[in-house]
This record gives sequence, C-alpha cells and structure tokens, in this order.
Amino acid sequence: MKFKPANNIQDLQYFGEFGGVNPSISDSSTYTFLSAKTMFDTFEGNADGCYLYSRHTTPSNLYLGEALAAMEGTETATVTASGMGAITPVLFQLCGAGEHIVSSRTIYGGTYAFLKNFAPRMGINTTFVDITKLDVVEAAITPKTKVLYCESVSNPLLEVADIKGLAALAKKHNLKLVVDNTFSPLSVSPINSGADIVIHSLTKFINGSSDTVGGVVCGTQEFIDSLKSVIDGAAMLLGSTMDSLRAASILKNLRTLHIRMQQHSLNATYLAENFEKDGIKTVYPGLASHPSHNLFKSMMNEKYGFGGMMTLDVGSLDKANALMELMQERNLGYLAVSLGFYKTLFSAPGSSTSSEIPEDEQKEMGLSDGLIRFSIGLDADIERTYQLMKTCMIELNIL
Repeated sequence: MKFKPANNIQDLQYFGEFGGVNPSISDSSTYTFLSAKTMFDTFEGNADGCYLYSRHTTPSNLYLGEALAAMEGTETATVTASGMGAITPVLFQLCGAGEHIVSSRTIYGGTYAFLKNFAPRMGINTTFVDITKLDVVEAAITPKTKVLYCESVSNPLLEVADIKGLAALAKKHNLKLVVDNTFSPLSVSPINSGADIVIHSLTKFINGSSDTVGGVVCGTQEFIDSLKSVIDGAAMLLGSTMDSLRAASILKNLRTLHIRMQQHSLNATYLAENFEKDGIKTVYPGLASHPSHNLFKSMMNEKYGFGGMMTLDVGSLDKANALMELMQERNLGYLAVSLGFYKTLFSAPGSSTSSEIPEDEQKEMGLSDGLIRFSIGLDADIERTYQLMKTCMIELNIL
C-alpha cells in the first residue's frame, strides 16, 4: 500500500493514565527507580521503558517523537527545544574536527550561519553548492566529507532538492543525507526517497499556531540512541530539551496537520496561479513554470499539495516593504518571520531570515531585494484575499 503519512499518525492510539483521550503530561524533571540496579541499567541505556531525567527524555516527549517518526516513516525520533536545536546536534554527532559537509547554498539563514561561522570553530568546514545540480554536488565531495545537507524545499528560494539523486550520491560516497523537511510536512516524505535523517522545525507548520518553539530529528533507532547517549550524545550533552507541556501541545496540534496542509496548499496554489497570470514574478513548486515542478510531483504525497510557501518579486526592497506594510494594515496578514500560522505571514528574507548570508552571496544565489516570502494562511475565502492583495499592488504601482 502506498505510504500515507497522515494515516500513520491517525492510527496511533494514546490514552491518558486515567482514560483520557489525550495522554497525560509528564510534569517531572526526574524519575524514581524501584531499585539501584534499574537506575544503573538506565544510565547504560539498557532499561527499556524507564525514564531517567527530562533532559534525556520524558513520556510526553516520547509520545510526540513516536507520532513524528510515524509521519516520516522512520524507526524513531527525538524532539528538541527548537529547530536549530535539532539541526546542530545532528551535524555534531555525524562530524568531528577535520571533517566536511556539503550543503545546499539556499538554506535557512540560521543553518547557514551555523555552518559558515560556528562549525569551523569546531574544525568542521562546509562547501555550499547549488543543490539542484548533482554534478556540482558530487564535485564538492572530498575524502573528509561525512554529510550531504539540504532542505526538501529551500528557504527562501523554494528550490526543490532531488532527494533520490542526492541519496544515490550519499550511498556511493558513504555519506549521510540529512534533509530539513520543515517547508513540506506530509507533502514530501524524504525517507521514501532515500534520506537517512529528517529534521523539522516544529515551530512552523507542524505546530501551526505560532505559540511554541520546537524541533525533531527522525531517523534509525541506532542514530537516535547515539544522539541521546549520556556518554557522547550531542542532543543529550548540548541540552536542547523540549518541555513536556510543549510536547503535549504540539502533539494535539499535529492531529489536524493533514487538514491544515491541504488548505495551505490550496490557497497558495490559487494565489500563485493568479499572480503569475498578472505578470508578477512568482515562484511556487505547484506552478508548471517552476524548474523543479515535475521533480516535486514525482516525490509528493499528492493529497497534501505543493505546500504553503510562495515568493513574489515586486522589484525593489522599498516596494516590498510598502506592500507588506499595506497588507498588514488591511489585515491580509502579518509582517513577521516564521511560517505555518493560520494567518498569512510575509517578510523580505534578504533583510530578515536570510540576513546572515552576505549580500554578494544572496545575489549569486538569486535572492533579490524585492523578494517577498509568503507563508500562505488558512483563509476561508482565498478569492477575496487575492482581490484585496491585488488592490494593494495596484495602489502601489506594482501592478
């Protein structure tokens, strides 16, 4: 049967200890043991079902991790306090001093800053490449390379990674392929295309209410155990721990993700098609004009569409700022970073979420001053939204 990620979440059954339809929240930082031997075994990682200390894990965090592993089709998962709190331990666990990463050049600004500015302090260097060109990716691989890193749909330019092609390269050169799937939960399942590890910022679409920061690493039992090892596990020792209350909240929101992603995708497709017809430079994987449209179609879980992220280029930063301010004034969305909220969010990434990337590199990758990144919301009347946005553009002489 074809892999259906939402079904895997739906089929999980968690009851609270008193019969509640939601599992009880574990509101403890530490846990008791019936014997000293069990405590010793737990420290050694050999006491299945026993809890040690909340920095290691909690029942609430395990429930959420199990649900996200089911969604991504991996053996297990571990949740973290933020998306960056998921990315950084994974890369530190896989790479040591003197080793090397090949990464997409169009990635989230925080990830770029970590790889470019921080990881070299630990002796880990990165080569940034155009991830859509497999020959360029392979040419960057050295004997010291340990990881290929990409985003399934890149932030902010919406480039689509050929995960199957990258997985073949990773296998050929004995590397780990790490994919950040934050922009396309449910729509794309990287493990099915050969990825080794899948990461999400739970802050975004998965939680969906812009009230919680979180992250997850989905992978094999062996790799997740290594991350959580009390001896040398990067997740355990760096301490990016998710709070149990937040884990329980995200788990409840996860139950509606399939409905929300369908609406995000439906609305983004409608706006993208219409703005492209209006002559605005529009980038959206659901448009036939997108260079990787067919690639995305070949990977996607069709029911969930092409996602809720879209970019428009209105020509200059001044026009971009004027348009965003006018749209916010008219309650068409919020001028804010992040994504996946019920309301449309928009920002000029060159001066916000990608500002860590030097201007010359922004230009080289095609990140222009007039680019606006949209996270399209759950509007019930998207036709009305389109007409109101278009009116703003006409008033500002963008159209």
